[in-house]
Amino acid sequence: MDDSFGARLRARMDERGPLCVGIDPSPALLQAWELDDSPAGLERFSRSVVDAVADVAAAVKPQSAFFERWGSRGIAVLERTIADLRDAGALVILDVKRGDIDSTMAAYAEAYLDRGSPLAADAVTLSPYLGFGSLEGAIASAVANDAGVFVLARTSNPEAAPLQRPVAGQVLAGAAAANAGHSPFGPVGVVMGATLPLLEESLDDLNGPVLAPGLGVQGASPADVARVFASVRHALLPSVSRAVLADPGRLRERTLAYREECVAHLTAAPVV
Repeated sequence: MDDSFGARLRARMDERGPLCVGIDPSPALLQAWELDDSPAGLERFSRSVVDAVADVAAAVKPQSAFFERWGSRGIAVLERTIADLRDAGALVILDVKRGDIDSTMAAYAEAYLDRGSPLAADAVTLSPYLGFGSLEGAIASAVANDAGVFVLARTSNPEAAPLQRPVAGQVLAGAAAANAGHSPFGPVGVVMGATLPLLEESLDDLNGPVLAPGLGVQGASPADVARVFASVRHALLPSVSRAVLADPGRLRERTLAYREECVAHLTAAPVV
């Protein structure tokens, strides 16, 4: 049986619908939930999100920075959160945006992709701005561990465009080359912001998943991503965070609503 990241992601998206939910325990959200801004509050927040969404979302994306800011106590919460998510059957995309060269990149890969690590995730986010070739070790580690990576290509923050637009094509070409010959997806996905007004680059040869953060608070809707990413709807994993996390009493309800709306728009016939 194929246990590759691409096969597992395809199975989860088919079973549960194409939605990724973020775990972003920012100080503002902890306050909104009437939780202390402390490791204890961090754990209660994370545990609540796991309980609410881990069995209905295809993937869950903890933002590592909000755990790291509490040092070893926060990392301990992150380790438990990853383990709980995986026990519940959700794929874990750890949002770390790491990127470096040689031995440093190998150390990041060991921390986040090696099966024996307490921080091992199904996939991580990576930054390619030391050159796409600098990611080769991490990609090889991902393949060896049946894991994946999502490489930043065109992100949702508006100030990114002048930097990313000239090089996004190179990132996509590197990902496509790494994914050649894999099925149903290769191990290298890309991050493309859900808020992009139009898709300037071709994703036709990517052969990998597209993580699209920006649903909800950042302004994108499921209809928007279905329109912008019409050519790769089958590979699209829209991601929502604050729009579902803002109300703890309706967290599961909002997640299910976004999931069903994504299913409806991404499976409808494209408008010609």
